[in-house]
Amino acid sequence: MDQNDTVRRAEGALIVGAGLAGLFAALKMAPAPCVVLSPLPLGDGASSAWAQGGIAAALAPEDSPALHARDTVVAGAGAVDEAVARSVAEEAAARIEDLLRIGAPFDRDASGRLLQSREAAHSFNRVVRVKGDQAGRAVMDALIAAVRRTPSIRVLEGVSVDDLALSDGRVSGVFARRAGDLHAEPILLQAPAVILAAGGVGGLYAVTTNPSKVRGQGLGMAARAGALIGDPEYVQFHPTGIAVDRDPTPLASEALRGEGALLIDETGARIMQGVHPDMELAPRDVVARALHRHIARGGKAFLDTRASLGPRIAEEFPAVTAYCREAGIDPAREPIPVRPAQHYHMGGVLTDARGRTSLPGLWACGEVACTGLHGANRLASNSLLEALVFAARIAQDAANLAARADPEPAPPPPPLRPAQEGDPLRAAEDAVRALRRTMTRDVGVERDEEGLRRALREISRLERGTPCASRAFLNMTSAATLIAAAALMRRESRGGHCRSDHPEADPAAPARTQITLTRALEIRESVCAEG
Repeated sequence: MDQNDTVRRAEGALIVGAGLAGLFAALKMAPAPCVVLSPLPLGDGASSAWAQGGIAAALAPEDSPALHARDTVVAGAGAVDEAVARSVAEEAAARIEDLLRIGAPFDRDASGRLLQSREAAHSFNRVVRVKGDQAGRAVMDALIAAVRRTPSIRVLEGVSVDDLALSDGRVSGVFARRAGDLHAEPILLQAPAVILAAGGVGGLYAVTTNPSKVRGQGLGMAARAGALIGDPEYVQFHPTGIAVDRDPTPLASEALRGEGALLIDETGARIMQGVHPDMELAPRDVVARALHRHIARGGKAFLDTRASLGPRIAEEFPAVTAYCREAGIDPAREPIPVRPAQHYHMGGVLTDARGRTSLPGLWACGEVACTGLHGANRLASNSLLEALVFAARIAQDAANLAARADPEPAPPPPPLRPAQEGDPLRAAEDAVRALRRTMTRDVGVERDEEGLRRALREISRLERGTPCASRAFLNMTSAATLIAAAALMRRESRGGHCRSDHPEADPAAPARTQITLTRALEIRESVCAEG
């Protein structure tokens, strides 16, 4: 990079985020140069590394991409872009081959064929995995090793991005700072192409299976720059977060239910009995609501692996076993206490089939993006697949632009509001905790108009009243506002969006949402004005 005091120019594309989507895009761009920006050392704090289930791909002779696409559409509750679902399913096998070539150690049977497991709402065993629940970590390790040995990729660790740089209506770079220093003056990193792969919104919720520092920053900064946002109200809650006092909530993989684990209450009765014909393997939103309602009535929920796995759980699902043992639970001998936890965001920065956003010069992939694949309720293990497919597409599309002339200079971001009296860091931490509690309470598994209005008022109060309104916090409140405002507008229940005051799907309602932050803020201000 060339540099002066406040401006640096990247060679090639800038990739914001170093999870699976960002690293795979960098590898696919090679030998074209690119720069990957990561707030933490590679592999730390990436949601991808925590993915337990694996990657969905129709590889078995009896399966097909068409059947995979069909299951994706059914799970998405009428909100899936069917053309996207077909194309992603058709590319799945090629992306698995890519990972095998770089050393991903997927499980195989005695004859050397890839082992595949069954997860909820899949009609076939089609999830490739590693040691039961180690797929995310193993794939990330393979990607990191490949990135480290690829000379065209430059990785900058310890760098956070809070703002996109705009010049003449197009994204021309990012404003970056040293990670951990919220009020450092930003440096402009210029690039002809910016790929946003900054993760989801899990850290906006007090109960989440995601790294708590992944807080909707990418969604918020793109929205503040004017990007069109898709389906922000569709948030997926995993039914089986392990109910222990940890932040984030440890996850009991859905693959456990694929192996026959049962969901039982405090009396040993099966919670899903009479709720759905697929019982434990019903779509995630159905299972999550059933557990949420049982717990809300004062009951307890457990995942029972004793008969289905017994002592084998330690070898076949080592991550889950370790989480349980840390909490004093022996999953081979006693049921695992569980509760629904925020797990995935189907919404995000709206993209087309090439990963292009509504802002020229900006692409998005991974959980920060809304491609139309997931609809209202993501099919299990489609998330890593989507990240791989769109990262590969974006790498090809963006590489052409990244080779063009240098971008025009961008104006600086607006100045921060001066800190008020008191301890600004403490105040910011308190505000983040309050925001997370609000989102879990009022924009969680089940929502209603009263709670959503209360959430919007509280988000506004926190944004206006925090002594140090850092750009990082503004990104959080922007993302939270988009989710809550879109949820308030959608007066029906569909997939991961459940309105207890509108419990049925509305056939007349558009299944998908397109919204800008400007519109979401108008809704928020209207709610605040009404009191």
